[in-house]
Order: sequence, then structure tokens, then C-alpha cells
Amino acid sequence: MSGRRLDPGARRAQLIGIGARLFAERPYHEVRMDEVGAAAGVSRALVYRYFPSKRDLFAAVYRRATDELVAVTGAGSPGAVGDWVAAGLDAHFDYFEANATTVLAANRDLAGDPVIQSIITDELATLRSRLLDALEVPGPRREAVGVALLAWLSFVRVSSVEWLLHRRIGRDELHALCVRTLTAALEPENGS
Repeated sequence: MSGRRLDPGARRAQLIGIGARLFAERPYHEVRMDEVGAAAGVSRALVYRYFPSKRDLFAAVYRRATDELVAVTGAGSPGAVGDWVAAGLDAHFDYFEANATTVLAANRDLAGDPVIQSIITDELATLRSRLLDALEVPGPRREAVGVALLAWLSFVRVSSVEWLLHRRIGRDELHALCVRTLTAALEPENGS
């Protein structure tokens, strides 16, 4: 193999890009590291120098994907939280649909993997923090709302995976369900 010489950062980015394409095209277990090397014009050994295992390559692909998703959802602004949540849900569903194979691998095939779970946990923490800031929740209620938001974000993820797998409900219905669930989760308790 005579792949073009790239600096380490560019080579790593190239391999992640190739991995992203392959993981999007086929289920996780069908992607082989030698394919990644062949597509990059380098040896399998070089791929393993950057990524000691297929799971490490997948984790890098998934980290980049979640970073892009978090960037697309942007930060909410006070007063326009409803619009931001609606746009964020649309971006989330768009991403899940466009990257169904990768999303399903992360949330099913590799769901118990601590590295993948760490990526998901970081994504949820960032989104929760943004929502809390946009909602401008004061004082002691902030912690309770933070818990509700984390539960809601997990609900959106699980519901989206279920939707991708079975399509028992339409996208608009899923969107409305997520909005209703958030509204219910944020209702103040009686007497608070």
C-alpha cells in the first residue's frame, strides 16, 4: 500500500471519516479494519496504530458525531426555549435518521461499552446544562429541574432509537410526544 503521507492529525481525521462512512453503510459487526486501511490507501497495521481496536475507531467516529450534533443544536436563549427545543428535536431526529446504523450500534450493539456510555453521558450533560441555562431556573428548584431534564433527554434518546427500529409512530407524533413529556416534567409540583 502506498497511501499519501499525511501528518498524524490529518491521517486520524481521514480514518475517522472513512470509519464514519463504513459504519453508516453497514452494521458495526460487518465493518473490518482492513477495509478502513484499504480505503485510506494504508496498511491495516497503520490503522491499528491510530485505533487499537474497531471499538476505538467507532468511539472516535461516535464522539465526532455527537460533537457535531451538539453543535447543530446550539445553545438556547431565554424566552425562546420552546423554539430551541423544537429545533433541537428536529436536528436530533434528522441526525438519527441520517446515521441510523451508527446510532443503533452505539445504543444497542455497544450500549454497555464504558467509552460509548461516556460519550453519551457527556452529550446529555452538555444538553442538560444548556437547557438549564436557557430556562433560567432559580434557586433550589434548579437541581430538581436538572434531574427532570436529564431524564427527559434520556427519554428522547430511547424513544428515538425505538422509533428508528420499529417506526410504530410517525416522526411528527414522536416530536409531539417528546414536547409533551418535557412540558409535564417541568410542571411545578403542587404547593411549590
